[in-house]
Amino acid sequence: MPMSKRCIPYTPRSRELSQSVFALVSTAGVHLREQEPFNIEGDNSWRVLPGDVQADQLMVTHDHYDHHDADEDINCVFPIDRLRELAAGGIIGGVASRHLGFMGYSQRLREVYEQVAPEMAKLVLRSNADAVLMTAG
Repeated sequence: MPMSKRCIPYTPRSRELSQSVFALVSTAGVHLREQEPFNIEGDNSWRVLPGDVQADQLMVTHDHYDHHDADEDINCVFPIDRLRELAAGGIIGGVASRHLGFMGYSQRLREVYEQVAPEMAKLVLRSNADAVLMTAG
């Protein structure tokens, strides 16, 4: 039976968590303070975030959810400090050298599906990540 393009296929993990390096990909509108903010009317661009980013270097530009708590602690939507704690404790293998911030509001869904998501996936595949933790706002 052919698989629908709309179906997300199950992909079993290929290694133990303690050996996996995680990248964060967030649709919560997270970006570096010095990066261009997302267009709140709809934006299919993304921001590459360095693996050594500090929580206080990040902010949210997104008007389609209440991000008050994320403004207080970015780890609510982009748990970079929690990943580092898991890595330090040996629960996961490490934290990737880069992450992606994206605003999950768009009126151009076909573009997201056909162009943006594959390009973002290629960036992650070219990094040292073995796994991805996806978050939303």
